[in-house]
Amino acid sequence: MFESLINVEKRYDEIADLMADSSTSTDYEVMAKLAKERSDLESLVETYRSFKTAEREMQEARAMLAEEGQDPDLAEMAREEIERLQETVETLQQTLQVMLLPSDPADDKNVIVEIRAGTGGDEAGLFAADLYRMYARWAEAQRYKVDLLSQSETGVGGFKEVIFSVRGQRAYSRLKHESGVHRVQRVPVTESQGRIHTSTATVAVLPEMSEVEVEISPNEIRIDVFRAGGPGGQSVNTTDSAVRLTHLPTGLVVSCQDEKSQLQNRARALQILRARLYAMEMERQLEEQTEARRSQVGSGERSEKVRTYNFPQNRVTDHRIGLTLHRLDSVLEGDLDELIEALTAAEQAEKMARLGDT
Repeated sequence: MFESLINVEKRYDEIADLMADSSTSTDYEVMAKLAKERSDLESLVETYRSFKTAEREMQEARAMLAEEGQDPDLAEMAREEIERLQETVETLQQTLQVMLLPSDPADDKNVIVEIRAGTGGDEAGLFAADLYRMYARWAEAQRYKVDLLSQSETGVGGFKEVIFSVRGQRAYSRLKHESGVHRVQRVPVTESQGRIHTSTATVAVLPEMSEVEVEISPNEIRIDVFRAGGPGGQSVNTTDSAVRLTHLPTGLVVSCQDEKSQLQNRARALQILRARLYAMEMERQLEEQTEARRSQVGSGERSEKVRTYNFPQNRVTDHRIGLTLHRLDSVLEGDLDELIEALTAAEQAEKMARLGDT
């Protein structure tokens, strides 16, 4: 671990020298790349330097304690300082181990979230709408930007399907564990007998990919245009502005009709298609690996029930990590941080265990 950290610290200082060099500072493209690389390393280097400082101070305190003829009061102070610093060193060492774990290459990406109503009829559509509002409120609290890409309403205030993007620092790393089947248990507004119903919705969190990262040949796409349906702007329902893309090699189909222009709908459909193609490729690669290597906090497959929202008990339970919170009301208002942090910690523990087995 320490050898790699020494090299990281050395590279961090090299970047600072390069950015200060007059021959580099005028090249804005190079400067931007260097600035990003330095920013990516900054937290790791600062933690490593804090670790080295605490370790050095602990050695100095031990040397002081070992001196002959030591004043008893000074010796007691030295022992207390060693105990405090030992705790700091161990904490920072654990932090560094986590920071050095192999990262998901998509963690820094923005995301596209797709929510679809599952079993439960209109109630499932209402639950899908609840999930959309939950993620949108969470994203707004993080100062992330949310853009609605596509929606298909049920007519009673719910969604058959809603697709939206979330843009912000490391958005995918925060939301990736939300993929899966979400289950709700509550009394529907249409239930006259007061019986509790169970409904589901599926959530898929896909990293947003650029045209360079996922290249789609025009020959691989069939484009169909049609008149948009449902509520919309002045021209939405009177022109052929809706777009349906069919990716011929895979059969994937994406439709967008919420924008007023055909060009905008086509751009959004391509955005969604790129994310789905990337996710499909990642899934294919994971299938080629062993079960142990692909079990990051559950399999992540959409068929797996990941979380239950129980309204009568004001309870939310994440089944993958066995975490239950008795504050469903605040979770649905977007207070997801405790769940997200617990899932991230579980992923890190799983990676540490795998590294220990190798």
